[in-house]
Amino acid sequence: MTFTFRPLDPLKDAELLHAWVTHPKAAFWMMQDATLVDVERAYMEIAADEHHHALLGLQGGEPAFLMEYYDPAHRELVGLYDPLPGDVGMHFLTPATDTPVHGFTRAVITAVLARLFADPANERVVVEPDIANTAVHALNAAVGFVTEREIQKPEKKARLSFCTREQFEKAVTA
Repeated sequence: MTFTFRPLDPLKDAELLHAWVTHPKAAFWMMQDATLVDVERAYMEIAADEHHHALLGLQGGEPAFLMEYYDPAHRELVGLYDPLPGDVGMHFLTPATDTPVHGFTRAVITAVLARLFADPANERVVVEPDIANTAVHALNAAVGFVTEREIQKPEKKARLSFCTREQFEKAVTA
């Protein structure tokens, strides 16, 4: 599967994102009760934030998933671990579908990590999924993430996990 990326447009893409983030499958995204205006505001804040970015992943030119990346020294994980130079935080969301494609989500996380590691400044990707999100823990492990420990964030108990460029390359070429 081949994907491209484009910056998220908080206003133009809000309806699409609203449908994705409020779907029951997206419960771990924690926006189940968000209104369209809530989604617009949340992504306008990200668009204005120099430490947090949102991209749409496209397949055949059509939106296929959401990717966010952030500087963990300034967002999400401040005070919860000691970030190293080259650390970048990441979230991704694949929308619910009535016609699932085998291997799609793994292809998405692989593309997201490849995109992040294409920047030589990014040495290690950091994630903090909810401890109950077993599906994403398995995907993370498949692409090279190693769990360091559980952490308590204000909104959830999470697994703090890391993936270096070398771990990623080894996992996807194995």
